Amino acid sequence: MEQLVVIAGGGPVGLWLASELRRGGVDATVLEQRQEIDRRSKALTIHPRTIEVLASRGTHGPFLDEGLRIPGGHFAMLAERLDFRGLATPFPYTLALPQARTEELLEDHARALGARLLRGHRVTGFTEHTESITVRAQGPDGPYELPAAYLVGCDGVRSTVRTTAGIDFPGTPSTVYGWLGDVLLDSPPRAGFSTFGPRGGLMVAPMPDGLYRVVGVSPDSLTATRPAELTLAELRDKTIAIAGEDFGMRDPRWLSRFGNATRLADRYRRGRVLLAGDAAHQHFPAGGVGMNVGIQDAHNLGWKLAATLTGRAPDGLLDTYHDERHPVGARLAEHSRAQTALMSSFTPENLALRTLLGDVIVRRPAVNEDLSERLTALAVRYPATVPDAHPLTGTRAPDLAFAGSDAGLFALLRADAHLLLLLSGGDRPSTPDRPGLVVRTGALHRPPAAWADVRAALIRPDGHVAWIGTEGNDADLAAAAQEALAAATP
Repeated sequence: MEQLVVIAGGGPVGLWLASELRRGGVDATVLEQRQEIDRRSKALTIHPRTIEVLASRGTHGPFLDEGLRIPGGHFAMLAERLDFRGLATPFPYTLALPQARTEELLEDHARALGARLLRGHRVTGFTEHTESITVRAQGPDGPYELPAAYLVGCDGVRSTVRTTAGIDFPGTPSTVYGWLGDVLLDSPPRAGFSTFGPRGGLMVAPMPDGLYRVVGVSPDSLTATRPAELTLAELRDKTIAIAGEDFGMRDPRWLSRFGNATRLADRYRRGRVLLAGDAAHQHFPAGGVGMNVGIQDAHNLGWKLAATLTGRAPDGLLDTYHDERHPVGARLAEHSRAQTALMSSFTPENLALRTLLGDVIVRRPAVNEDLSERLTALAVRYPATVPDAHPLTGTRAPDLAFAGSDAGLFALLRADAHLLLLLSGGDRPSTPDRPGLVVRTGALHRPPAAWADVRAALIRPDGHVAWIGTEGNDADLAAAAQEALAAATP
């Protein structure tokens, strides 16, 4: 079998997938039809869980250095912003960083790991075989073919890979078109500025390099027909109508509109074809989560695909990609639609509802925490595969601290290995000649309450909990660990 994976699309999702495959010992070739990185900012927000993903591979430093840290996020453009500062993560904030720079950093990283990125190339079709897939592509020198083991479509909402594979993409068309501009402001408003009223809703967010993103919706946004291209004059008029001033708006870097079309691929895998990112899900960009969910798709898929191709995977592992990530896409669509409803009605009734919800967020910390964890993907939990599993099974493991060590759990995670934690002495399970496993012994330093009774844990390469051991008897604990290891790393 060919050990090459071809990835259609060289945006953040495709680049992170390529990096994960290389870390897992698999060759990856990315075909990107753009000759160079699109300088328009597009995705701007990197959420806490995505920073954790980067940190689990030691690549988060440049993002932290260059991104603008914002200690919260918005839900449906409510004036009362969500407060991330109390979240159980080393990164209780979002990073504002233009997508173009995110792509530059991820491309440098992927190339350094040995991934091949071919610009000016695009997938045009494929033929699937029993043990391989032949990818047809078009490059500067004409058409050609690539034999591969798998093809992954990271090629956006108009995915050629998804369409050719015959994977349905059901959903609803756009009925609302928001608008945005990345501009300079001579008199910017206070940090976190947002307003919403009968004339529309508006948010102003700072960006690196002195730019500001001005984004909003207005009564004339409620249309099923895409309006004409946005101009600076129109953006200025809308801003004045909603906020009463234009904040000294000038020198636009990017002007755009975006719709609320919402679709979800009915399968994330069909044979040797898989989908990730916008090729698998489309939604209104409420909360700036789209790129983040796509990178998290790739993080889930990368280690599973690499383990499958290198013989480290148990039977059926690759099928769990759809089983785990498709529900995440469904919840993404649900949450985006809910926020769209709150952002696309300007009646007195909806304004009253928004005021009520904002008051609840402020007065009920548990509501703020719940919505924050949903928005940031810290709440994502994958279903347990065995009955009566410990409640932590499937959750994302926090950056646990170890007694006498400065390195937390994230520093121990690897794309090509599970991590076995033995936290309270006892018999160490026998692990001779077992590839794909890292063992860490030692007690936790100030463990979270949910981890207080944990004596052993098996953590997947993507940082989610595969198994938790709480047996008090050392022999029973060792036996349970061996059973978990046999299931995860045969």
